[in-house]
Amino acid sequence: MALKFISRTIWILSFISLFTDIASEMLYPIIPVYLKEIGFSIMLIGVLEGFAEAIVGLSKGYFGKLSDIRGRRVPFVQLGYTLSAISRPMMVIFIYPFWIFLARSMDRLGKGIRTGARDAILSAEATPQTKGKVFGFHRSMDTFGAVIGPCLALIYLYYYPGQYKTLFLIAIIPGVLSILGTLFLKEKDVNESSKIKPRVSFLSSLSYWKKSSPTYRKVIIGLLAFALFNSSDMFLLLMVKQAGMSDTFVIGVYIFYNLVYALSAYPLGIIADRIGLKNIFLLGLCLFAMVYFGMASTHNLYIYLFLFFLYGIYSAATEGISKAWISNISKPEDTATAIGTFAGFQSICALFASSLTGIIWFYFGAQFTFLLTAIITVLVIFYFLNLIHQSKNTGGIENIKPFD
Repeated sequence: MALKFISRTIWILSFISLFTDIASEMLYPIIPVYLKEIGFSIMLIGVLEGFAEAIVGLSKGYFGKLSDIRGRRVPFVQLGYTLSAISRPMMVIFIYPFWIFLARSMDRLGKGIRTGARDAILSAEATPQTKGKVFGFHRSMDTFGAVIGPCLALIYLYYYPGQYKTLFLIAIIPGVLSILGTLFLKEKDVNESSKIKPRVSFLSSLSYWKKSSPTYRKVIIGLLAFALFNSSDMFLLLMVKQAGMSDTFVIGVYIFYNLVYALSAYPLGIIADRIGLKNIFLLGLCLFAMVYFGMASTHNLYIYLFLFFLYGIYSAATEGISKAWISNISKPEDTATAIGTFAGFQSICALFASSLTGIIWFYFGAQFTFLLTAIITVLVIFYFLNLIHQSKNTGGIENIKPFD
């Protein structure tokens, strides 16, 4: 039975992520509306989100490295989820821009603190042959929160329209449940061989990049090239909205996408362990290219639904799988650093991707934007195929095939 590989620790981390995502996704659709209501301009909202993404991008590598050096995971997980949980009600206590920036920064800093350590725990709970299942199961549980959260928000706002502040306070409940869940995690020794702990630079991601293996760098270069053009899902939803669909349809299709993602992440993880992590990841990239080619050439409601169905499978085939792949091409004692470094660079690329997409959309239109992204994705696919082909002709530790 597939679930026999899911340990107690994996269940706990998965439920923690589920409750955290319920809290955050409950607020996701209404945060821009709330900020505009309290006086934030579109430009100020953009600055806020850019600043928040910069924080999470820089902090993931640093705290991942710190977790590896200290030989501890659980304190980082506990602190990270706690900061995110308490940041949400802070946004409605005071409405001054500085306070809002502080609250949003705490939320993103919490994500940066916990990501590397949490994924390192997941990696330690798996073998190279079961990492697809483990990371897929965690992503599935996490994404169910992205289904439940918006549904709860829709139900609440249907009966209490415009009462955004109360919704922020309601989000405290799943946040507290996620904090309580971290108390059930048990620490395992990771790296206690040295009594002298070196100091960790906040830019430790750069130093790890220099000393990492050629295989790691080749894989990460491909992943980041894709991330640099993989803009926010908001642009897909905006495209649907501009095609004349109602707000209810837009939110509904977002929930539908997350439901497909949640239902397919674990099964795809099982398949990835059988046929190779890289193969499922490449399948995901192919689906992504199909979605973006499709978005550039249709305004049909039913085709949009099909494209978001494919987009959900794409996410399930890439999000957790990429981290599982990275954990297999890095040393166990460097797992949090390796994943944190990638996640940090990925966040920075995502910031540039959304900015770049916005500029291209403004000057050249939506159709050109989606076509360009699809073409770049095809080039990334060829990059990985060439990398895999080279590995078949190369012996030793740089052969990619054994990493699956």
